Amino acid sequence: MDLCLFRVPNLGTLTATMAGGSIHDLRIDRSTSEEKTSYLVPILAVLLLVCVIGGGLWYWRSDATLELVGASVEIQSGGSGGGTVLNATGYVTARRSATVSSKVSGKITEILVEEGDRVEEGQLLARLDSLNVRGFLELAEAQLKAGEASMDETAALLREAELELARVSKLAQSNIASQADLDQAQARVGSLKGRLRRLQAEVVVAERQVSVRRQDLDDLEIRAPFSGVVISKDAQPGEVISPVSAGSGFTRTGICTLVDMDSLEIEVDVNESFINRVYSDQSATAILDAYTDWRIKASVIAIVPAADRQKATVKVRIRFEELDERVLPEMGVKVSFQAASDSGVESQKTLAMVAQTSLFQEGGKSYVWVVVGGKAEKRAVGVAGRDGEVILIEAGLRRGEIVVVDPPAELENGQTVKVTTL
Repeated sequence: MDLCLFRVPNLGTLTATMAGGSIHDLRIDRSTSEEKTSYLVPILAVLLLVCVIGGGLWYWRSDATLELVGASVEIQSGGSGGGTVLNATGYVTARRSATVSSKVSGKITEILVEEGDRVEEGQLLARLDSLNVRGFLELAEAQLKAGEASMDETAALLREAELELARVSKLAQSNIASQADLDQAQARVGSLKGRLRRLQAEVVVAERQVSVRRQDLDDLEIRAPFSGVVISKDAQPGEVISPVSAGSGFTRTGICTLVDMDSLEIEVDVNESFINRVYSDQSATAILDAYTDWRIKASVIAIVPAADRQKATVKVRIRFEELDERVLPEMGVKVSFQAASDSGVESQKTLAMVAQTSLFQEGGKSYVWVVVGGKAEKRAVGVAGRDGEVILIEAGLRRGEIVVVDPPAELENGQTVKVTTL
């Protein structure tokens, strides 16, 4: 075996053992290192791309503008110091309402009102056919005139008979007239007096007949029993109306339905398990389903002293403290009964009002999202109570601040947002 020493620049001295080989066997094999380098470059490129994309996403998310819906905070003052103790739903009802009909059956000739008309007590609403009744009235008036004429005639005959009786009496005293003549004159006077009394009675009967016929004629004019608003028109000219049902669809039983708008109140059904929270003259707040942002002051009129065994509820009547034209019969309404303050006088503390969907809970605390300077701010608040779908906030909010409605789950503190105010 021969040993050969080679001096290679920058690589040091290489010792090679040659056993029947050529000098090419001493070449350094670089294929393995080049293969490793070819795999390393793509991996580094992928890692670099992932870092760039992740950084871009983080930057975009931190700087993205999220579009939200918000509402301005409103303040309620003079609320009850005890807050809401019970919520209930019910309907607006009219304490004074009537389907106006006629006292007699007849054919309608004219209707003078339409739906929505406001009428006064005694105002003419409709007329019925009066041809036959007017004929009977004219007959009764003619009979009255005939009776009065007969009475006048009999009165004249009675005066003549009384004069005749006076002459016969003088002649009888002078024995010129006989007793028979005197008796005859006296009988004539008595007969005419009786006839006059009978005719006077007949005239009274005729006057009563005229009065009845005039009342019958007046009954054909249907008038408003009280002041109110017409909410429905139930008949048309040409139809037959009757005060009682005739058993067919061709006879109407009413001209229109009249409601006294000053008698509107609320009726709610309260579960009998919570009726102990309600008492007479208790303060309440009413919110109509048609106007959810309108809070109406109300108070309890009375608790109806009977329970519904089917629904296990007790009916409660509630008055409106102030009536408005927007309040209509049969409207749905939500009522919040307020607790009495300890002093018996309503406090004047102010409460912020936010939508129920703005409030959320975390760790047993209540929070809302407030938009300040275009950024979302998570803020803890103190809840005073609930009034229908409105949450009353006693601490943490000020008038005019924008609170996010239905905040999304991905909303983060400090995130840039764009708010559309309701």
